[in-house]
Amino acid sequence: MNVPTELMYTRDHEWVGVEGKIATIGITDWAQGELGDVVFVELPAVGIVVKQGDAFGTIEAVKAVSDLYSPVSGKVIGVNSSLDDDPMQVNHEPYGAGWMIKVEMTDASELNQLLNADNYSRLIAK
Repeated sequence: MNVPTELMYTRDHEWVGVEGKIATIGITDWAQGELGDVVFVELPAVGIVVKQGDAFGTIEAVKAVSDLYSPVSGKVIGVNSSLDDDPMQVNHEPYGAGWMIKVEMTDASELNQLLNADNYSRLIAK
């Protein structure tokens, strides 16, 4: 199972990569594996304000439909529109081309509530 050490994780299986005040968000390799083939991703519009822990969209797979939860609060400044045409990028490259949104964080201290790679690996090993 791929769990990059430079990212942070939620208990709901989203990942966060941070550069300055910008958080890039997607779902983990473990989550995409559990969902199966992703057939549709519904993401918010640029400019929407998200709050940590609140749903920002949904992901639909052959097996299930699941909410996507924001790991941080802030304004959505980017959306991966390529998922409209090829949602299976989430399966093939969950940490690359399968990213979902970029958020300009309003409170970087929220990152302290997320899991590091070791703790996330322990969570999914259960």
